[in-house]
Amino acid sequence: MRPRRFFPAGALKGTIRVPGDKSISHRSIMLGALAVGETRVTGLLEGEDVLATAAAMRAMGAQAERVGDGEWSVHGVGVGTLLQPQAPLDMGNSGTSTRLLMGIVASHPISATFVGDASLSNRPMGRVIDPLSQMGAAFEASEGGRLPLTVRGAYPAVPIEYRLPVASAQVKSAVLLAGLNTPGVTTVIEPVPTRDHSERMLRGFGAELTVEELGGERVIRIRGEAELKPQTIEVPGDPSSAAFFIVAGLIVPGSELTIQNVGLNPTRAGIVEILRKMGGQIEEVNRREVGGEPVADLVVRHSDLQGIAVDPAVAPSMIDEFPALFVAASLAKGRTVTSGLDELRVKESDRLSAMAAALAAAGARVSETEDGLIIDGTGGEPLAGTQAAVTTHLDHRIAMSMAIAGLASRAGVEVDDTRPIATSFPVFEALLDGLAA
Repeated sequence: MRPRRFFPAGALKGTIRVPGDKSISHRSIMLGALAVGETRVTGLLEGEDVLATAAAMRAMGAQAERVGDGEWSVHGVGVGTLLQPQAPLDMGNSGTSTRLLMGIVASHPISATFVGDASLSNRPMGRVIDPLSQMGAAFEASEGGRLPLTVRGAYPAVPIEYRLPVASAQVKSAVLLAGLNTPGVTTVIEPVPTRDHSERMLRGFGAELTVEELGGERVIRIRGEAELKPQTIEVPGDPSSAAFFIVAGLIVPGSELTIQNVGLNPTRAGIVEILRKMGGQIEEVNRREVGGEPVADLVVRHSDLQGIAVDPAVAPSMIDEFPALFVAASLAKGRTVTSGLDELRVKESDRLSAMAAALAAAGARVSETEDGLIIDGTGGEPLAGTQAAVTTHLDHRIAMSMAIAGLASRAGVEVDDTRPIATSFPVFEALLDGLAA
């Protein structure tokens, strides 16, 4: 355990650049490993989750090497030619690595065993097992469809038409990736849009993929037995990582900071929209496109926030950012109501219960409902802070959210373990300390 108390340290000033987008980093390694030739990636997030993906692709025959600061070279083996891994694939804490790689393995003539840490081993994989089983893959899973888990790929796999029962970019991506090596056309129907990095990147690598809007649903089709072409990818900054600094800038009096190169894909930018509705001053400058993804620099200034009722329809576009939003709501004027957040109960932790307990310990007025939190904010007055350390449940986003809460408290907030932060944002503490200084 590596506990730390985060204290108020005055206004946050300066310019920072957050690490590369985690979702895009994962996919660039995976698709680079399935292309024939060398893919070059700059701005890759070098957190533990993405490194787990790189290690898994190496175990299946690809080369994935760091050649500079955030710059990687991936030599792929081609769709259909992955090798049998000789040992279990250790996914650490990464649900994205696990679910997407299960999709890749499902249509290759190999088997792979997935293992992970205590947190990941409690996360449900049944939502991915169901469609991949329909495609012909076989599974041996621990009780409740959890890790450790073995996938035996089907060759040839069977193309399916699958309607997502829950809004999940990971399930969608697993089926599309399985479809890469499946003869014919694999179809995913998305009643509620989720982040579309997989679709953008698959097309960029040369896959034959179409997206149609039919009756308010997105119908995504991919033609299998694809030949992917290597690419040069520049990874934009991760909006999920930027969210912590956006909230910090809004709630700490006197703050003004610039966050450079933030990815603003509309399927990911819900946190910015909601914070603006709460009165947050967030200005976009130098808007541009990087690697097919919209990007801008964000100028964030301290703001008087107002509580709102958050439309549950926005949840898929900011599902990982709700812990940070809960902190902003705790400092806002009036009541913030969130609902439709059942998905937060099956993340790295039960993020609704974990954040409710942590914020209450720091002096916030918060109540937990079946599918959300109701928070009565302080109107800008600092939170009291914590006496004992808050429990983060090995969840990097709980740890970072409560670190930010500590900046807007009187006595500081102690986090029980900062080690999990390295899974997605290894330089978080250094950037935070630099702005405070």
